Amino acid sequence: MTAHDQTLTARRTRVFSGESYARFARDYPERPHVLRHDLKDDDRLALDALAGLAEALPQRSVEYNRGDLPVGVDGKPGSNGLTIGETIRHIATSNSWAVLKNIEQIPEYNALLMGLLEELRPMIEATTGTMLTPQGFIFISSPNAVTPYHFDPEHNILLQLKGNKVMTQFPAGNPTYAPDEVHESYHLGGPRELPWSNDLLPGGTAFAIDPGEAVYVPVMAPHFVRNGSASSISLSITWRSEWSYAESDSRCFNGIVRKWGINPRAPGRWPASNRAKSLAYRAWRRTFRSAK
Repeated sequence: MTAHDQTLTARRTRVFSGESYARFARDYPERPHVLRHDLKDDDRLALDALAGLAEALPQRSVEYNRGDLPVGVDGKPGSNGLTIGETIRHIATSNSWAVLKNIEQIPEYNALLMGLLEELRPMIEATTGTMLTPQGFIFISSPNAVTPYHFDPEHNILLQLKGNKVMTQFPAGNPTYAPDEVHESYHLGGPRELPWSNDLLPGGTAFAIDPGEAVYVPVMAPHFVRNGSASSISLSITWRSEWSYAESDSRCFNGIVRKWGINPRAPGRWPASNRAKSLAYRAWRRTFRSAK
């Protein structure tokens, strides 16, 4: 949970445009949409600064691999054979994809993340309640790199800073694009990568973003990303809501009872309440953990 800090908003120039505020307020939390921002020239997001950030983060907060991947992969991709610093400093030629996770662990990047979220907090909290668990992720990609088909549990805005990319999103909560069993496996500790078939492609919506643009991704909306012909830097600002946690816990509940031979009903999308299953799973989790 985060405390509202008015000084973060008061002491910085606004990054999102007025038109973007209106669009976000209209479409959050279930409709993907494109926003405008003015974050392209922040020194904290230059390539050398990001290489230093990657080397300062704990190993668990850095993930990188080869960039020449198919849209669908089976499990985590393999290593590119380089260090993270080498990968980022030579991203134009290293044929790689890297993500720096939980950048809020470093004070200057925490300030960056929280300043951006403070701009949107009134609209977020008016709709989905208290903004919980703010996290930031930075993606550094070689030309033509692919981020395979997957989903994420957070409300997410991906801001494009350098280069361009196309994110193809698919309807959240539709089992055609992400089967219920895969949701349940993920929330119980499995991978976030999704099974892919080219037959799914007609159901996707492609969002092409350049520097100064951003795309909003609803909770658990399946997507994949293709980088453009230049290397790319993107910043993902994410948060959770009590609704998103209830959806996650309900998926866990369904995964457990499915093992007992029951075919449970999928959680509802916003604004449906998933409270009963969520509370049941939380009670089960407390009991299970206390028994260990």
